[in-house]
Amino acid sequence: MQLEATLPSALAAGTTPYIGVHFPAQGRQLPADHGYALYAAIARQLPALHGASWLGIELVSGIPWRNGLVALPTRGAALRLRIPADHYANVLPLAGRRLDIAGHPLRLGLPTARPLTPAPSLYARVVTIKKFTDPDPFLAAAQRQLDALGIAATLELPHDEQGRYRRRILNIHGKQIVGFSLAAHGLNDEDSIRLQSHGIGGRRAMGCGIFVPIQSCIQHTKNTGTSSSGQTEE
Repeated sequence: MQLEATLPSALAAGTTPYIGVHFPAQGRQLPADHGYALYAAIARQLPALHGASWLGIELVSGIPWRNGLVALPTRGAALRLRIPADHYANVLPLAGRRLDIAGHPLRLGLPTARPLTPAPSLYARVVTIKKFTDPDPFLAAAQRQLDALGIAATLELPHDEQGRYRRRILNIHGKQIVGFSLAAHGLNDEDSIRLQSHGIGGRRAMGCGIFVPIQSCIQHTKNTGTSSSGQTEE
């Protein structure tokens, strides 16, 4: 469970890079819309993580199944966190824990931690920006947040197989929250790491606004047979 050699040297230089922390996971199925339930399950195990502004939690990939569920692969399922390296010790106690995600158990193994890798194109399954629920205003709001971070990129709203925008509906505290899948292209290495570290929009602890290299996303899907979806879609 040691960090890669590059991380301590970066910390010694006075910077705190973000890292990806991967917990191998064993379970059978999860709700497709499980962002809030997963965050709640983690907070029950480690109450200190509740409300942690630095915590990013990716949705767990699975194969679309039935009744609003996704089936998890027998090999390759993982809980993935996006956190600053100096908070690694705060999430280590999740190793070996059993999470109850809306009645569905998920057992976590020993984690690995890796530095983020730059890529010219990144993808987020779902991004939510308060009060922006239509495609064009949402894209303009996302661009403003990108500009505020000093990131240069071309944003794209990907389409599904029917040619529709990937509009996502999340249920949080009984309320429906609208978001969209979002891609960013033409990033230099520095901006790519910055976007992966900070994301845009809100609810990062519930699976929103977390960007991954598009090639890595495609390769993960090929290797595990899982879907990169995991959100209800209109």
